[in-house]
Amino acid sequence: MSIARSIAPHLPYLRRFARALEGSQPGGDAFVAATLEALIEDPSSFPSDVNPRVGLYRVFVKLWSSTHRKERPARAGALADALQRNLEALTPLSRQAFLLCTVEGFSLEEVAAILLTNADDVAGLLDSAGREIAEQVATSVLIIEDEPIIALDIESMVRELGHEITGVARTHNEAVAMAKARAPGLVLADIQLADGSSGLDAVNEILTSIEAPVIFITAFPERLLTGEKPEPAFLVTKPFRPETVKATISQALFFDRKSGRKA
Repeated sequence: MSIARSIAPHLPYLRRFARALEGSQPGGDAFVAATLEALIEDPSSFPSDVNPRVGLYRVFVKLWSSTHRKERPARAGALADALQRNLEALTPLSRQAFLLCTVEGFSLEEVAAILLTNADDVAGLLDSAGREIAEQVATSVLIIEDEPIIALDIESMVRELGHEITGVARTHNEAVAMAKARAPGLVLADIQLADGSSGLDAVNEILTSIEAPVIFITAFPERLLTGEKPEPAFLVTKPFRPETVKATISQALFFDRKSGRKA
């Protein structure tokens, strides 16, 4: 099987990882594009000692790690400057290990293969990431989810992290009304709601009046990861693991808080 065919199924998820790592869609997509260009230029650089998914992430991480501290074109504005300074302040290897394990679902051994280290070192990196992310201050969270059991699970996880719930909405109209009544510092949203309305449409309407990071939690990630239109930086696939949701919340708030916003 060609390299292109073997890595194609994993590209939407690599884009998700890249965007979380960079904190933006443009930045993450640029690194994914650079990774593909590198493989086209030198196919022999693709690892043959691991499965294609691990190999793809290894090539990406190697490229990202070799370039992320080098000078990049300036981005205008104090917000962008603050984001760049704080991205540099967070330990890069810890962030990579954290995202690879808790968001992308790799095992400790697979993360070790991607980062070219061992499982014990990965465990240490995860501990470091946990300490860094634990420094986040609490915020208020709006949950948009029509399935009561799932909504309760998410609410419990959010509270365990020390955050406050502003409301749990089951429809587009409920979500918009709750956001208007009290602006949340974070939105967790499904894309298919009880009355047939769209959580994506609700989020888009909410974001016309407030600024807040958004995490989509959906059983249909392919509807959002098409590569053909603006896509979310933070996405959790159902059925989810609690640690994945918690990790993604911490990452979303990290990038939001460190860029100077207030929830």
